[in-house]
Amino acid sequence: MSAIAAARHRFFQFDIASRAAFLSFSSNALLMLLKVTIGLAFGSIAVLGDGVDSAEDVFASGIAFFTVRLALQPADEEHPYGHGKAESLAAMSQAALIAGGAVFITIAAVRRLITHDVDIHIAPSLATMGVAVGVNLGVAWYSLRAARISGSVAIAADARHLLTNVVQAAAVILGLTLVAVTGNHVFDPIVAMILAAYLLWIALGIFRDALRELVDTALPAETLARLDDCLAHESHGMRGYHALRTRKSGRETHIDLHALVDPTITVSEAHVLVEDLERDIAAIIPGAVVTVHLDPDEPGIMERATGIAKPAERGLHVHHH
Repeated sequence: MSAIAAARHRFFQFDIASRAAFLSFSSNALLMLLKVTIGLAFGSIAVLGDGVDSAEDVFASGIAFFTVRLALQPADEEHPYGHGKAESLAAMSQAALIAGGAVFITIAAVRRLITHDVDIHIAPSLATMGVAVGVNLGVAWYSLRAARISGSVAIAADARHLLTNVVQAAAVILGLTLVAVTGNHVFDPIVAMILAAYLLWIALGIFRDALRELVDTALPAETLARLDDCLAHESHGMRGYHALRTRKSGRETHIDLHALVDPTITVSEAHVLVEDLERDIAAIIPGAVVTVHLDPDEPGIMERATGIAKPAERGLHVHHH
């Protein structure tokens, strides 16, 4: 087997999220070398700034690759809920890197505006950014598909980052075109500063989404509404529920609740009821990890459940047949 064939075989042994992370890492490394070289050689601060951002992308993609692999590890004795939050930490690190790149680009652009020492060669700079647009669009499309299939937070963040690179490259192309048409080099650092502001906005969005998972924010309202409809259905034999709690950890969705059941049924019958309930929930939230505590539907049960079910929590839903 040739070296190329062997590398291709190893690549397709990865799950789709890992393949997306590896592809992003490789493309960012090549684009970094290209843009930094062209930016230094031909004088464009916008191209050089984009190359610095690509250097950060290389690091961020490497983090995404390793955290995606870590998040796939099964739960163990020290991590009984798995390793899913490693992906949220990776997303936060990407946000920090993007913000840092924005600060660097801003400083370089302001310095260029003050000194005016520039001699930009337009053609090679435009060609470089055209290549960057094509490569990043292709890798971003694959990463978005991988994030949708796998549910990976880290890959979703990486895909959004790649799309910001496309916008960045398009803006740099616009700035260089204006320089070529007008002969005024001020457009190059101005475009760089606009890019820096855009990067800060994207970093804030990625940070906010990752933080929601790290602090165990409940599932979105539309998902909770579908879950309500499922739990209110009488087919699984549950009379009602309370103390519903939901959260996400990487690709996993965790749901736990107290189910009210007929107090006269046997343990075996209650077990079948829980299995039916888990099946119904899995139909609307695939792969959800569901924990059900059974409570007898009898007077006083809510008073005994002190500290768990309170009026301020998800409402009590009782359905008598």
